[in-house]
Amino acid sequence: MMTLTGKTALVTGASRGIGRAIATRLAREGARVAVHYGGNHTAAKDTVSAIEAAGGQAFALQAELGVPGDAEALWAAFDAHADGLDILVNNAGILGDQAEIEGVTREGFERLFAVNTTAPFFITRLALPRLRDGGRIITIGTMLTRGPAMPRAIDYAMSKAALDVLTRTLAKQLGPRGITVNTVAPGVIDTDMHQGRLVGEALAWLSSLSPLGRLGTPEEVADTVAFLASDDSRYVTGHRLDVSGGTTM
Repeated sequence: MMTLTGKTALVTGASRGIGRAIATRLAREGARVAVHYGGNHTAAKDTVSAIEAAGGQAFALQAELGVPGDAEALWAAFDAHADGLDILVNNAGILGDQAEIEGVTREGFERLFAVNTTAPFFITRLALPRLRDGGRIITIGTMLTRGPAMPRAIDYAMSKAALDVLTRTLAKQLGPRGITVNTVAPGVIDTDMHQGRLVGEALAWLSSLSPLGRLGTPEEVADTVAFLASDDSRYVTGHRLDVSGGTTM
């Protein structure tokens, strides 16, 4: 049974990794999916082609995030293909300097917040006139905002913590419209963002943090997003759903 038939979804950063898995899953549930990408046209095209090959509907739209006018450019591209929105998934993000505080540069810090915090804030702001009553806003956060402190991710965790506040506040504001607003907080997920880092002792250590003894997969995050996008989650709002395999216990 396809739970999202007739719905239109936008997933930012959907050309690869977690975003691609989310776009693919929502399309499998019947949604028409806008596959946003920053610069990798080939990857976005491949995502759209894979969705269509499986019988789904999708279209790609390009907008660089973290620059002036990014949200306006994204919505202009979206409006050329669709006349309304039911599901917004704020997924796009970057890791930043990955250093302890002494190694974080001002340039890197400001770039991190521009992409991870400012962009989704204004994308969401401009989504509201387009978002139909009963819609869904789902933001991809991180376990690090409430989980284990990792000094080499201080700036990244800070940039995502602001989105937890956005979720709680908008849940109250948009409740009268039947719009739910939630955050999905993954742990370490095995994606190409970590390519070359999650090997050997590092992989074994990170896997050991979860009682399940392994890293998460993009599909496991996507399954959680699909639940929050569906009518099954209609009474869940203002919530931060941990998808870390128990790492934060």
